Amino acid sequence: MRVGTVTVIGRDKTGVVARVTHCLFEQGANIMALEEQVTRGQFSMTLQASWPAAKWNPRSIQTRLTALAKTLGMEIEVNFNPSHGRQRMAVFASLEPHAPEGLLEAVAAGTLKADPVIMLSNHRSLQKVARSHGVPFKHIEWHRRKEAEEQTLQLLKQHQVDFIVLARFMKILSPSFVWHFKHRIINIHPSLLPSFPGPNAYRQAYEHGVKIAGVTAHFVNMHLDEGPIIAQESFPITPKMSLADVVKTGQKKETKALVRAVRLFLTKRLDVHWGTVKEV
Repeated sequence: MRVGTVTVIGRDKTGVVARVTHCLFEQGANIMALEEQVTRGQFSMTLQASWPAAKWNPRSIQTRLTALAKTLGMEIEVNFNPSHGRQRMAVFASLEPHAPEGLLEAVAAGTLKADPVIMLSNHRSLQKVARSHGVPFKHIEWHRRKEAEEQTLQLLKQHQVDFIVLARFMKILSPSFVWHFKHRIINIHPSLLPSFPGPNAYRQAYEHGVKIAGVTAHFVNMHLDEGPIIAQESFPITPKMSLADVVKTGQKKETKALVRAVRLFLTKRLDVHWGTVKEV
């Protein structure tokens, strides 16, 4: 059996679900899961389908869906999840090197069975990190989010990326972008969510006098720092610790939690049900 994920995005109109599912049915697909929503007239759908070996023809499936997309005036993309082998990972980062370095070191050590095919950043400072691990680096300015995201999606398509890891990437992704990789974008946040979302989480924890701080690796959804939680790490804040000590300790935990979350994503089927991640 072969599996694929289909994403449909565009202005809402009548009959889209029926047209897409019928197109897949004609090509021998079995619909495994389907989720849709309409936000301010914007239609988004993620659909998982499977094909028996006798009906498996990726080129024909892609051609038919591309033709349907033109007819509907919408964007339809299909990602054929590998049934074996290693998944292709994109690493997004900004300025802090600890998280992307930790990911790439885990890949080099063989503890993460994924292929990092691109590192993308809105700054150039991490290019040497990518180069040291033999990973292609792409700098994209993020002053205009729409243009940046369009360029990024094209880049991800060219590299046939299966999933994205936000390794301290300090830009907010639009709902449209997230829908292209629903439950395939993993982020690390420097707090024990749901407490202290947003920037400066360590400072917030320190100034509130919390005794236990931590970090959270989670799937990205439409709401900032509220995605389903995959893994967490915690540490005590002692009276002698400065804010710098808290940040340093937290960064080590960030790397550990992020690597563990990606490993879970790669080695287990993670099902998101009512906002909660479950291993199945």
